[in-house]
Amino acid sequence: MSLFLGIDTSNYTTSVALYDSESKTVIQRKKLLPVKEGQLGLRQSDAVFHHTAQLHSLFEELVKDVDTKQIAAVGASSRPRPVDGSYMPCFSVGLNTAKIISAALKVPCFELSHQEGHISAALFSAGKEDLFDKKFLAFHVSGGTTEAVIAEGNGCGFSLEAAAKTLDLNAGQAVDRVGLMLGLKFPCGAELEKLALKNTEKIKVKPTLKGCDCCLSGVENLCQKHIKNGKSPEYTAAFCIEYIRRTLEEMTDKILAEHGKMPVVYAGGVMSNTIINNSFTEKYNAVFAMPEYSSDNAAGTALLCYRKYNNVHT
Repeated sequence: MSLFLGIDTSNYTTSVALYDSESKTVIQRKKLLPVKEGQLGLRQSDAVFHHTAQLHSLFEELVKDVDTKQIAAVGASSRPRPVDGSYMPCFSVGLNTAKIISAALKVPCFELSHQEGHISAALFSAGKEDLFDKKFLAFHVSGGTTEAVIAEGNGCGFSLEAAAKTLDLNAGQAVDRVGLMLGLKFPCGAELEKLALKNTEKIKVKPTLKGCDCCLSGVENLCQKHIKNGKSPEYTAAFCIEYIRRTLEEMTDKILAEHGKMPVVYAGGVMSNTIINNSFTEKYNAVFAMPEYSSDNAAGTALLCYRKYNNVHT
């Protein structure tokens, strides 16, 4: 048996994936949760409902041409982060489904974290799986999390030590709030970047950090002022992205100064932004997930499932 099933039911996306350990390839199917126009995300009860409605059809599509007898194990994101007390109801949909499938197929089921899945997907898509056995700095930057951890790879997963975090707004929340101010459709990241790339004005920002931690609520207020003062949508979009880029840059510099030089990995939906990506690739030789593996996905979960199984059963 060479296939490993991953399931991830985040507050944004329903996602399923299969990792083939022989070909070392991934196939995945995912679908955004429906959000009404003008709203910022979903309540957890609504997210649970929509995952329940979407998950079975995505799974059917994923395995329609697959011999399910080749599935050796199932892995699911059971919580946002691999720490005590980390909990979000939407992940229960994927976990319960994984348990049902594992019982039906009589194969192991592994509980993983959403954050570890993001990091794993980044390493896989960037061809940097050697970091599964090394120490590195990893950022997870999304609508639900803005956090940096010192990751110690152990071959089949990671031990994660908190290094920095946001003290208020998450970067993805800032992107979406500013995007909605500008009349963009949620989630706003891709459209905000398109606007920002059209800006021709110079931008100066001054991020707010407390130690290595950051405060991002200020960017929302500043962008509101820019709009009221008649600044163009292009300028406002570029200001938002530059504020986030500069904040993450200062956080990275401070963490590396404190913990020493090491590889840097950026994961999460916000890090699919090409402006930030190009800047950090040049400065840090950083590892980024490809866009389809940067946003919420089950690919990293499927890969971790394989690594957990391989560690236990071989």
